Amino acid sequence: MPATALANKPVAILGAGSLGRLWAGYLPPKQACFISRNNPALETTSSEYIHYQLHSPEGQISDCSVASGGVRQFDPALIIVTTKAGDTLQALEPVLPALNASVPVVLFQNGMGLQNLVAKRWPERPVLAASTTEGANRPDEKILVHAGRGQTWVGGLTPAGQQAVDVTIGQLSAAGLALLAEPDIHQRLWNKLVVNAGINAFTTVLDCPNGEILSHPFYLEHIDTLSREIAVVMASDAAEPMPENVIKARIEEVACSTANNTSSMRSDAQRGRKTEIDFINGYIVERGKNAGIATPVNQMLVRRVKELTEPT
Repeated sequence: MPATALANKPVAILGAGSLGRLWAGYLPPKQACFISRNNPALETTSSEYIHYQLHSPEGQISDCSVASGGVRQFDPALIIVTTKAGDTLQALEPVLPALNASVPVVLFQNGMGLQNLVAKRWPERPVLAASTTEGANRPDEKILVHAGRGQTWVGGLTPAGQQAVDVTIGQLSAAGLALLAEPDIHQRLWNKLVVNAGINAFTTVLDCPNGEILSHPFYLEHIDTLSREIAVVMASDAAEPMPENVIKARIEEVACSTANNTSSMRSDAQRGRKTEIDFINGYIVERGKNAGIATPVNQMLVRRVKELTEPT
């Protein structure tokens, strides 16, 4: 589709959580909309609006008012999906039949495994994945805090998705956030998974901010073995493996630089929501099983998080 035609079409966002509101808040007015989870494919003549304040890292405050409705109502040029990993397939099922088959779908989920499920479910569509280091949180329903600027890498998961990388980045660049094309998005997702697998579950089990795990006996007891498990599984599943000492150093570097932050998994647990543990440490467990690699610490962390958040 020509760029001039795309310029008149909005970016539709499926998932009005922190990351979805971040992109909606930075995109120009009327160039972003939310797809209603209640009636995602409904075609209506009027919209509801989601109102909130966006607090930038530089201290600026912007009032945001973003339309929310059915995907047919907006006829988007692009859809970005910021739902929780476990909700994504169910959220997309009613939306994609109502969406033109040429519209790129960009997945912004934490962890791994879900991306391949979506690509296999809709192999003919332009499906892409994004990995981002942008930090955002919602201390209040009406406030979105952009806690730290980062970068976002975008890469194709299907053949059509690989061909849509440039046009996708062009459409999202209107937000003014840092965007990069990533030829090997699987590797990029792994690089982020390493950090999430080493921080999120520990902060959830210990119920503490990121930095506090580093001195806790539970973390100190398990981090070396965890890093070794991640390294061995990663070597079987990624193009560029990472030594266990580098994995541990990267985990601790991020835990230090985000010392006062609450991980998304801990936040989900505090709010009584299902976490994404199955797509983080659980992904490592699953890939380990497929490769005949033992992952007892990852299995233990998955079990401990589920005991806290999914009581039987």
